[in-house]
Amino acid sequence: MCSANALTPRRWDGTPVRSPRSRSLRVAADSPTRLVRSAQPGRCPDCGNRVDWHPRTDGDDRAVGLHPQELPAAALPAVSRWHVSSGIAHPAHDGTPWCRIPHTALCPARSAPAALTPQLTALRRHLALHTRRLINNDALTTPALAPPERTESCRPTRPVAHLLSVLYIADCPIDTIQCVAQTRQRHRCARPVLDDQAPPGTWARLTTTLPSHRPTPLSVDRMAVYDLTRLPYAEQMRWRHQHCPDHATSSAADLALTEWEPFDPQLHHQHIHPRLPHSARKRHHAT
Repeated sequence: MCSANALTPRRWDGTPVRSPRSRSLRVAADSPTRLVRSAQPGRCPDCGNRVDWHPRTDGDDRAVGLHPQELPAAALPAVSRWHVSSGIAHPAHDGTPWCRIPHTALCPARSAPAALTPQLTALRRHLALHTRRLINNDALTTPALAPPERTESCRPTRPVAHLLSVLYIADCPIDTIQCVAQTRQRHRCARPVLDDQAPPGTWARLTTTLPSHRPTPLSVDRMAVYDLTRLPYAEQMRWRHQHCPDHATSSAADLALTEWEPFDPQLHHQHIHPRLPHSARKRHHAT
């Protein structure tokens, strides 16, 4: 018989209960980013379903959103097979019976691919039911599309920012860029990078250098740019790392990749806007 006051927890037969040793995640001191590769969960903004974001090796700087569960490789087309190794997503099959699939191939808010296997069709239907449940519970709202003319002239959907003497293009409007740091609850920080506690940038018109050998539908000499070069170096680094003022000097790891992308006139010519945003023009006229 074992004592009832034993310090070591035991089962009914007297064997000790051994709990697995927890392993904490750390970020290497020489890592170029504070991103924890094993913790990049998120939600699709279009359908609300779970997505795992991973860095990729196909030359694209943006992270790829994969379905969180592995699927049989035989049920997936060869072009949709991905595998994850050490937190990095590779657009190829590693030879195992299981693989991953991009969320865009299953997202119910997008048009279905040309050919879907019965298993993928059932999974897509399951995700669509979950999306409908979120909409019915007011947990997911579909934003209304604004007229293209008004969006282009008053609020660029993908603005160009000038910081650290480099032009970057954002993935969303300036006031909706979200901090990528991880909170104590292991969630992504919900605060925006543009904060009232820190000095903001100014909208300005800079000379654009459009390629002469490639015709573009919009030929302008100047484009609207959110200028941050006049801010202190620490503030420009905070914007580049995509942190709110509270996480600017914090040692917390990043839960997502930064959404900045180097601006290329050939690739992003459709996002060049010659006019300043409406709010910036109003402040300019007021002065």
